[in-house]
Amino acid sequence: MKQYDIIVVGAGPGGYVAAIKARHLGFKVALIEKGEIGGVCLNWGCIPTKAMLKSAKVYQTLLHSSDYGILSDSSTIQVDFPKVLARKNKIVKRLTGGVKMLLDKNGVDIYQGLAVFLEPTKVQVGETILQTKHLILALGASPIVPKIPGLQEAYLKGIVKTSKEMLDVEQRPNKVVIIGGGVIGIEFATIYASFGVEVVVIEKLPVILAGIDDEVRDLYMKILKRQKIQIITHAEVREVKDHLVTYMFDNKLETVQGDILLASLGMRPNTQGLESLKIAIEKGAIKVNEYCQTSNPSIYAIGDVNGKSMLAHTASSEAIVAVEHIAGKKTLLDYSKIPSAIYGFPEIVTLGLTEKQAREQGLDIIVSRFPIGANGKSLADGESDGFIKLIADAKYKEIIGAHIIAANATEIIPELTLAMNIEATAEDIAHSVHMHPTLSEIILEAAHGLIDKPIHI
Repeated sequence: MKQYDIIVVGAGPGGYVAAIKARHLGFKVALIEKGEIGGVCLNWGCIPTKAMLKSAKVYQTLLHSSDYGILSDSSTIQVDFPKVLARKNKIVKRLTGGVKMLLDKNGVDIYQGLAVFLEPTKVQVGETILQTKHLILALGASPIVPKIPGLQEAYLKGIVKTSKEMLDVEQRPNKVVIIGGGVIGIEFATIYASFGVEVVVIEKLPVILAGIDDEVRDLYMKILKRQKIQIITHAEVREVKDHLVTYMFDNKLETVQGDILLASLGMRPNTQGLESLKIAIEKGAIKVNEYCQTSNPSIYAIGDVNGKSMLAHTASSEAIVAVEHIAGKKTLLDYSKIPSAIYGFPEIVTLGLTEKQAREQGLDIIVSRFPIGANGKSLADGESDGFIKLIADAKYKEIIGAHIIAANATEIIPELTLAMNIEATAEDIAHSVHMHPTLSEIILEAAHGLIDKPIHI
């Protein structure tokens, strides 16, 4: 029986980071993975979708090259879908190979196979039994395929796909129907619509992307419509029959047909097979404390499986929290200050409270907005849709919320994440020199707006 200080189960962005960090701190570490190194994020989520979005962006740029003074015949510009997938797969292979190399170089013992939990300190992989002092569960989550009549049958036929299978569609379809208007659904809507595919999104709620700021959503809805993406809200899917979707809208049954149907209805934590660990499960996820400890202090759960914040960067941050806690250091993660994003054209990032949430909490706030169209770099790039919205405490002008809709918005949000973590004020940001010309100047302008008025509007 092999002995370890820490066994990590799951090699996604939480698990592999936990394993490497544990080795940095001198622990003997085993990492168990039943599938691919890198987990959902590197293999079927964050990275491959961004690779496909880049191909879609290049295609759209070429179609509109005359806007930049470059003349071309748009009729000759075509999408080679197999090559789009080949590029995506090449990027995934390079990144996952890089992670495997990092694990090897750091001395992490990797076991490929299903982890069977014999007891809280004992795990079996194939014929091998491993003993550990601490267990870190990084089991991830899986797409939900709900019990809608006919949905499971169409899924088994390959007509309905989840986000995982959607990344391996070999030929460009003519029409895609997406069930669910959350982040994953809208990102796929953007990818396929940008490639010239007819896209229909069906959402049960009154709005898509329910967690984002209302003003940001209002503008984004206009942009999605301009991109010829049809959004149907207040619509409940009642039945799927092969390629045909029947839904209730305005008290009437309506139908829509697609070559491919994408079921994008959320993710469910992978909590199967944990009975022998006897740890608390709450609302379908592993219950943890602020250090990601489960009800058994020697077992930790990080990433999607604990249900706290289903984001890759959250999983990686929780990995550090868990490992450092095992090492005796009480590192904490403030979940209210974790940014999230929708990768579309343009991108959306949200951090902290929305204006609606702040007002519902009775906070005394001030709000500043600055349009992307007044930013020189964005105009030069030909990407002037969007705005930034900063929300601050009225008394001290500390930033409590930040919302940006702009091309490359995800690249500038860390400044505001840092500002919130160190309780920076609008004055602190306004007095920090921002390089010109850059998109980041919109943060400077919005900060000036919290103090008095933006300079350039």
